[in-house]
Amino acid sequence: MKFAFFKGCKIPYYLEQYDTSTRAVLKTFGVRLVELNFNCCGYPNRDLNFESFVLSAARNMALAEKRRLEILTPCQCCYGTLKHAEHFLHENKILRRDMNNELAKEGLSYEGKTKVKHLLTVLCDDIGLPAIYASIVKPLTGLKVAPHYGCHALRPSAVVHFDDPLAPSIFEDLIAATGAKPVDWPRRLDCCGNPLLGKNDVISLAMMRTKIADAAESEADCICTACTYCQMQFDAVQGSVTPDDVSSKRVPSLLYTQLLGLSMGLSERMLGIKRNALQVEKLKSL
Repeated sequence: MKFAFFKGCKIPYYLEQYDTSTRAVLKTFGVRLVELNFNCCGYPNRDLNFESFVLSAARNMALAEKRRLEILTPCQCCYGTLKHAEHFLHENKILRRDMNNELAKEGLSYEGKTKVKHLLTVLCDDIGLPAIYASIVKPLTGLKVAPHYGCHALRPSAVVHFDDPLAPSIFEDLIAATGAKPVDWPRRLDCCGNPLLGKNDVISLAMMRTKIADAAESEADCICTACTYCQMQFDAVQGSVTPDDVSSKRVPSLLYTQLLGLSMGLSERMLGIKRNALQVEKLKSL
C-alpha cells in the first residue's frame, strides 16, 4: 500500500510528533509514504485570492496524479482544502481549463484521477479495523478518551465525504480499537477555536475553554485529535494559558497516532509523547 504523503506546512515546524507517530504507525501496517515536491495546500489564500488557492491545491493533486498515487494527509485543514479545490475543479470546467493552463508550465495536468484521503479514513477503510485490533498488544483499558472531530473533515459533507457530519462514528470506532473507552461528550463536534487565534484571542480561548470544561465534566482523561490545528489548540495553547478559575482543570490532548501507537507497543520516543506540552497522567498507571 503506497500513498503520496501530504503533511502540510504546520506539522514540520509546530507538530513534528504528528509526522513521526504517523510514520511509525503506518510503517507497522506496511504502508509506504512517498514525499513529493508539494507546496502549501492553499488554505491561507482561500479568502484572499480564490484562483491562487485553487492553483496551489491543483498543483499538489496534479503531482500525485502524475505518479498515480492517492494523497494521504494527517491534517484535516489540508484535507478539507484539497477536497474543496477538487470540488470546484470538478464543477467548473472553465476554472479547470485555466488552472491546467498554469500547470502546463511545469509539465503538469489535473484530470481529477487522484483521491485525497484523511489519515483516519486510511486507517479505518484501507487498513481496516480488524487489522488494527489485531495489532494491539497493550490495550489502553481504563483510559477515557474524548474524541474531537474538528471542522474541516466534516463540513460541508457534500464536498469532503468524510463521515456523517451530525453523527460521525469513525473516531469512536478507532479509539475503541485501542482498548480505550470513547467518551460521549456534548461538545465533541464544536470548533476548537484555533481559526480565531491571532484574530480574536478572547473568543478563541473561550471556545477552547468551553470544550475543555465539557470534556472534564464528561470525566475524560484526555482529548484525542486528528487535526494539526486542533492539537496545537488543545496542547500548546492550553498549556500556555491559565484556567479561567480555580475550579477549572486542564484536559491534555493526544494525537490519535500517539494513542494507537502506544496500544501497539511503540515507544514513547518514537511517538513523540514528550514533545506534547501536556502529559496524560492516567497513562502512567495503565
